[in-house]
Amino acid sequence: MKARTRTLVAAALVLGIAAGPVAAAQAAPARSQTPVAAPVPSPVFSAPPDAAALRKAIAGVGPQNKDATAALVRVGGTSGSWRGSAGVADVRDGRAAVEDARFRAGSVTKTFTAAVVLQLAAEGKVDLDRPVQDYLPGLLPGFEPVKVRQLLNYTSGLRSADGPGDAFEDEYAHRFDLVDPHALIANAVAKGPESAPEKQQRYSNIHYTVLGVLIEKLTGTTYEKAVGERIIKPLGLRHTSFPSRTQNRIPGPYNHGYQAVQAADGSRSLVDVSDWNSSSNWAAGDLISTTADLERFTVALFGGRVVPKAQLEEMFTVPDVPDAETGEHAVQTAGLKEFVLPDGTKLYGKTGSRYGYSTVIGGTRDLSRTLVYSVNSTDAKGRDMNAVAYGIIGAAFAK
Repeated sequence: MKARTRTLVAAALVLGIAAGPVAAAQAAPARSQTPVAAPVPSPVFSAPPDAAALRKAIAGVGPQNKDATAALVRVGGTSGSWRGSAGVADVRDGRAAVEDARFRAGSVTKTFTAAVVLQLAAEGKVDLDRPVQDYLPGLLPGFEPVKVRQLLNYTSGLRSADGPGDAFEDEYAHRFDLVDPHALIANAVAKGPESAPEKQQRYSNIHYTVLGVLIEKLTGTTYEKAVGERIIKPLGLRHTSFPSRTQNRIPGPYNHGYQAVQAADGSRSLVDVSDWNSSSNWAAGDLISTTADLERFTVALFGGRVVPKAQLEEMFTVPDVPDAETGEHAVQTAGLKEFVLPDGTKLYGKTGSRYGYSTVIGGTRDLSRTLVYSVNSTDAKGRDMNAVAYGIIGAAFAK
């Protein structure tokens, strides 16, 4: 791999979208009355994607790969496109990975949720600077006023709700449980606030669980129907859906997801985690989609065709607070995340992880380069980034 590519790979732990630098217009001489137009900024990416690097990034994916059993990749944008897939749909029979497979997109759901809230703000149905308590009285008893914007950018001060446990084995044992989002909110609220609003950023699902309830209140319909009517249907995302509360299987063709489990003797086995009830994730992580649909959504969103441009700026605005976990400056926005590559290129995007599935959407804000992938990660919830996904990102954004 080229040195420049290695540098990008080392830095690219998350992704997103950003604008390239805009050159300032030079002032016209005093004697001239003719205005000088600002130069049109060059695209962040002008050369086509590095096909060889991308092929190398997914080479060897399959049952014997310790990191991923399948990978689906779509690189696009005005600079060119590349499509690729690798691995197997099912380790039992070795069938090739389904290129248009559906998968659990995890927290990419948050981008859809944020987009609907911002649409409602554009329509005057919600004020981002008003407390959510004004719209949902009684939901956060004992809390200071929490602005809607502070839920969008994870600065509300809310604590996370409890789950069945931290270990995979605990969650696997409860994988078919039905979870009420109101019960999750009540559990989190009972703990009291972690901090005052807008003092720190704490990324967690609970903010978007509350936003899901807010969407239902403001639209008078279900969260799922609101997202369907406002985003999924208008964009023609024919293979994107939310499972019903009792639906455990992924509809349509899919590549099985697996979690690697190590036995006491050191042996490793793959546990099929494809069937799972995702009601506990709801408006924060319940979406099922395809790479083609998510690419279409990403292009439409960043192009201002989903959220009006005034409200869309919320998705590219990082609050000026520290991250609660690292103490460094916050990086999460309303439904996206900002990252700056070593060469100064800004990226915005969203990662999503459910057991067996790791997903990314993102690219440059000028849409000269976009990336969507679904990697069937064998440790999707691990703290370290999946090595296959790591390589895909580095190859996709190498210049």
